[in-house]
Amino acid sequence: MSAVICGSLAFDTIMTFEGRFSEQILPDQLHILNVSFLVPALRREFGGCAGNIAYGLRQLGGTPLPMATVGSDGADYVARMKTQGISTEFVRQVGDTYTAQAMIMTDRDNNQITAFHPGAMMQAHSTRIEARSDIKLGIISPDGRDAMLQHAEQFKAAGIPFVFDPGQGLPMFDGKELAHFVDLATWVTVNDYEARMLSDRTALSCADISRRVQGLVVTLGDQGSEVWIDGEKTVIAPVKAEAVVDPTGCGDAFRGALLYGLEQGWSLARCAALGNRVGALKIASRGGQNYTLDAIEIES
Repeated sequence: MSAVICGSLAFDTIMTFEGRFSEQILPDQLHILNVSFLVPALRREFGGCAGNIAYGLRQLGGTPLPMATVGSDGADYVARMKTQGISTEFVRQVGDTYTAQAMIMTDRDNNQITAFHPGAMMQAHSTRIEARSDIKLGIISPDGRDAMLQHAEQFKAAGIPFVFDPGQGLPMFDGKELAHFVDLATWVTVNDYEARMLSDRTALSCADISRRVQGLVVTLGDQGSEVWIDGEKTVIAPVKAEAVVDPTGCGDAFRGALLYGLEQGWSLARCAALGNRVGALKIASRGGQNYTLDAIEIES
C-alpha cells in the first residue's frame, strides 16, 4: 500500500540561539521591533514537510510517494530520496526558481522562529492526483495554497482517504475554506496551537471537528497527544526523550508514524502512540531526516 504525501521539499538552514527569545523581545516595544540574535551554530539540512514525512514513513517500512516540486538546485535532494528507496515519480523539477528554503532559529527553550521562501513549491498544483490501485492513502501537508486546495479536491474525487495536516499553511485559509478541507478529509491532525487557530477560524471545537471526520489528532509536544473521535477525547501518554537536541521535524516524524499505522489499519490511538515514540526519538537528533528507527518496536 502506498501513501501520497503532498507538501514541500525544502532545504532547512537551522540556527541555534543560546538565549531565550522572550528575554530579547520586549512586549511593549513590538511596534518598533528591531532585534538581532547571535547564532554560533548553523547547518543546512534536507527538510520540508513532504520530505520529512516520507523519510519517517520509509524508516518504518511504509511506501511513501511524495508529491512535490523542487527548483534548479534540487537535484541532490531527488538523488538522496532515491538512495533511500523513496519513489520520486511525483517529484517535479522546475528550472526557473529555487527549491523552497526554510530558515529556522531555535532558542534554548526549543521555541522557534522560522522564515520560509516557497520557491518551486508555488508550482506544486501542476501535479494531479489520480486514482490508482496501489494508492490507498494520502496526506495534505503544508504546500502552495493552490496545491493544497486542488489536491484535497482530487483526493476526494479519486476516493482516496486522506489526512488534512494544515500546519504552517493554516493562516493562508479563511474559516470557510478550512471547514471545507475538514469536510473533504478523512482525518485531521494539528498541534495544540494550530488546533486553537483552526477552531477560532471555523467556529468548530475539537469535538465538532472530530464528528465531521473519522478522527482528529492533536499533538502536544512533550505532553503527548490527544485523539478525538465522535466528540470524545482520549489522551495518549507522552514518551520521554533520552535527549532533547532539536525539535525540527518532530511533528513530521509523528505524521510519518500516523500514516504507517493507518496503512496497517490500526486504531487512531495506536497510531498516535507510535507517533509519540517516533517523535521522542527524532528530537534526540539534529535536523528532520537524520534519525534512525532501528531500535523501535513498531508493533508494541
